Amino acid sequence: MLWTLIIEFWVAFFATGAFSVLFSVPRRQWFFAGLTGGAGWVFYRGLTGPSGIVAATFIAVVAVTLMARCLAVVRRSPVTIFLVPGIFPLVPGVGIYYTSYYIIMNDFAMASARGVETIKVAVAITLGIMCVLLIPQSVFMLLERRTKKG
Repeated sequence: MLWTLIIEFWVAFFATGAFSVLFSVPRRQWFFAGLTGGAGWVFYRGLTGPSGIVAATFIAVVAVTLMARCLAVVRRSPVTIFLVPGIFPLVPGVGIYYTSYYIIMNDFAMASARGVETIKVAVAITLGIMCVLLIPQSVFMLLERRTKKG
C-alpha cells in the first residue's frame, strides 16, 4: 500500500509538472507546482476509502489551496501558478468520460448516477478553493515574516 502511494505521488508530481509546462508556469516554479499536485493526490488517495470520493476531494483541495497560498507567499508568485496545476490530478475527468459514455450507450440510469457524482466532485473542488481563498491574505503574510526571520 505504501509503495503504491509513493509511486502515485511521483506520477501525480510529474503529471502536474508537465501540466505546468503546458500552461507556461515559470521554470523555477515547476518543482513546487508538481509538489502541490503530488501532495493533493496523496491526501485524496489517503482519504478516499474512509470518507468517500466527494469528501476526500474536498479535503484534498483544501490542502492544495492552503499549500498554494503558502507557496505563493514564500515564493513571491501568484497563487494560480501553484493552484491550477495542483488541482489537475483531482479534476473528475473519468467521471465526465463515463457520463458521456453511458449517454452514448443509452444507459441513462448509469449516466445519471455518474453525472451526479461528477457534479458533486466539481462542487467539492469549488467549495474547497473558496473556503481557503476566503482566509485573509494577512494570515499568510505572517508566514512571510517568519521566513524572513529564519
